[in-house]
Amino acid sequence: MGGIMVSAGEVSGDMHAAKVVNKMKELVPGLKFFGMGSTQLSRAGVEILLDPTEISSIGFVEALQNIRIHLKHLKQMKELIAERRPDIVFLVDYSAFNMKLAKACAKMGIPVVDYFPPTAWIWGKWRARKLARYGTTIAAVFPMERDVYQAAGADVSFVGHPLLDFVRANESERVIREEIELGRKKQIVGLLPGSRKSEIEKMLPIMLSTAELLQQENPGLQFVLPLAQGVDKEKIRQLCLERSLVVKLVEDYTYQVMKVADLLLTTSGTATVEAAILETPMVICYQTGASSYWLGKKLMQVDFVGMPNIISGREIVPELIQDDLTVDRLYLEANRLLKQPYLLKDIELELAQLKKKLGGIGAVTRTARLVLEKGGLLS
Repeated sequence: MGGIMVSAGEVSGDMHAAKVVNKMKELVPGLKFFGMGSTQLSRAGVEILLDPTEISSIGFVEALQNIRIHLKHLKQMKELIAERRPDIVFLVDYSAFNMKLAKACAKMGIPVVDYFPPTAWIWGKWRARKLARYGTTIAAVFPMERDVYQAAGADVSFVGHPLLDFVRANESERVIREEIELGRKKQIVGLLPGSRKSEIEKMLPIMLSTAELLQQENPGLQFVLPLAQGVDKEKIRQLCLERSLVVKLVEDYTYQVMKVADLLLTTSGTATVEAAILETPMVICYQTGASSYWLGKKLMQVDFVGMPNIISGREIVPELIQDDLTVDRLYLEANRLLKQPYLLKDIELELAQLKKKLGGIGAVTRTARLVLEKGGLLS
């Protein structure tokens, strides 16, 4: 039957996959797409047969709670591959699931491109070796990703990070401040608790309590919380109203907030890469279940959690993880930076250097071409 099968299991993967699908449709009109994903892929014209995004979670143990659903989805996807025989399978993130799908494709002789592949430099190089054995083509978005997969013998193309194509705020700082009604000279602190329900429940109360302390110390600080797509906005509003805190909630201005903020308090994840691209100083926060954290510590092969620090190979932005993430610790770290602007400037310079390592713009086009070429669909 042919066509391109897509497998994306989380909101961020759905978004990145959709951008590549749209580019592939520009390059080769008339292509058919089907598979697993959510809203963004559906809008891109992909026939969505499974949507697992509602059961996405943070942490190992949390993910295991949904293992039966994951196994059911895996069985259905394998059956789809056998039935429809796609020209190529395009895997995006969702590592544990998509590794098993890559193995199934190898057995059936179906070519595969893996975009945002398993983080083998963090969780073990054996993952890179397995995908190399399966013949999976790696679309590497990070330099260390390229290096680890090449060393394992995989077919690797360094496409660069797609966020470089989209993360920008073209307006001047003055215009942004006027548009979202912020004072011209006051320091701004952005609060980015994440987009998953579990992240917001864990991180937002800590960030709001920290903001209360910072506001007591400096009443002139302005706190802004950009609302991510798909979050429970009313729940967030209610949590903010319960505080003796002035915090501005804004929609559709995430990158603008990142650009004008003097400092971001952000959950570890995609937002840390976006902030790095905008060269905005941040304190990275992360908490998960105790069992998941213990297992992660045993398996992780890097010293950091935040991507800016992992890419740099050293701590260029502060990160407070698990038991170290308390309101008092976060307040002390944020207050230290806000009261010493030269420290914020040092971080900005470090992030400018990091940004150069992510490749140039055009990652989406390079990835789209790679998928089409490996599937024999681009002449």
